Amino acid sequence: MAFAKALRRQPSIIPGFGPALGFTLAYLALIVLIPLAALVLRTADLGLSGFLTVATEPRVIAALKVSFGSSLIAAAINGVFGLLVAWVLVRYDFPGRRLIDAAVDLPFALPTAVAGIALTAIYAPNGMIGRFFAEWGIKIAYTPRGIVIALIFIGLPFVVRTVQPVLAELDREYEEAAATLGAGRLQTVTRVVLPTILPALLTGFALAFARAVGEYGSVIFIAGNIPFVSEIAPLLIVTRLEGFDYAGATAIAAVMLIISFLMLFAINLLQAWARRRMGQAG
Repeated sequence: MAFAKALRRQPSIIPGFGPALGFTLAYLALIVLIPLAALVLRTADLGLSGFLTVATEPRVIAALKVSFGSSLIAAAINGVFGLLVAWVLVRYDFPGRRLIDAAVDLPFALPTAVAGIALTAIYAPNGMIGRFFAEWGIKIAYTPRGIVIALIFIGLPFVVRTVQPVLAELDREYEEAAATLGAGRLQTVTRVVLPTILPALLTGFALAFARAVGEYGSVIFIAGNIPFVSEIAPLLIVTRLEGFDYAGATAIAAVMLIISFLMLFAINLLQAWARRRMGQAG
């Protein structure tokens, strides 16, 4: 009540907080909360014991490990190389920069099935790149490595486009001041640049991870879909649906939802901590 009164006392150039908030909550409930609630309620047909039975099946656990493990690895790799790509695009002017900048968004526009077929053709044992690894006994396509490659492909734009505007707005005077005070290049990057862009980098990581967890189209072609080896949880859900096991499919989806929410919540807490630390440092 006191919080609402405090909000009303604050002057605003644009009125209409009440209707805007009401529309926001209604839209969020209609588009997000109600479908998710229906997903959770659907699992009630199984009961708690049935839900736990499905969630603890060895095949389900193996698929969840593949999905979340591959997504974390791909998001971490995208965090490093996405930052590097954004840095190059912002800090350097070179021929073809605009072309490379536009190419970053291609995974957004390309159908995921097409991406999966293309990646499979390239990284297969007889493919353009896969054959070189095959000579060393390394197989990429039809293994968890292929899943990580596909998830890196679809997740890279999220990191680049999240970090790029922050880097563009970063005042270089801070870097020059650090150099004047005797800081080396590594110290300037770790103590000036990285703390500033860390919240944006974590946001890009979270978006790439969330996108990767639910990815289906580009993964099923390159994964091989071998149970206990390279089978992802979304494919297992589709398999259950094709077998008319709707309760089992929703149970697996609910487990994915819970794990994803907890992991994203932890990342958000880390973002808030990074912002507070940056504010205290400033």
